[in-house]
Amino acid sequence: MANRGIEPRLPGYTDDDGFRWVIDSLEKCLPIAEKCGVTLGLENHWGLGITAEGVLRIVDAINSPWLQCTLDTGNFLEDPYDRLEQMAPKTVFVQAKTYYGGGIWYSLDLDYHRIARMLRKHNYQGYISLEFEGHENWATAIPKSLATLRHAFTSK
Repeated sequence: MANRGIEPRLPGYTDDDGFRWVIDSLEKCLPIAEKCGVTLGLENHWGLGITAEGVLRIVDAINSPWLQCTLDTGNFLEDPYDRLEQMAPKTVFVQAKTYYGGGIWYSLDLDYHRIARMLRKHNYQGYISLEFEGHENWATAIPKSLATLRHAFTSK
């Protein structure tokens, strides 16, 4: 957390090496995923996936309907909306973060109406999962979080 998701490179290696390893590894997993009818979603997260460009570099290099994007609304710490928009056309699953009571690691003030409009624009038809990362008691925070998400994703 202190590095805000920026992972140090292994000595003697580059990001290009890392991307090649990830792409090669996922290409080995995809035949089984396809056989089982499972679409893998690569999440925007730390390391090589800290940027939308990094996630899409992997997804685009593999170019398979069996590998798309998992969009985590809370993993772009700065300027999230343009980055979320980049991934939206290839998104197959959304993790929506809320932070009632203040975030455990950090807090973002996310505009879920804006995110919902963006996903509708890209004809997203998948699930929206709640990922609660706040200090408030779960028994009160989760119902509030679900109400927020339901309102945003059912409003026009």
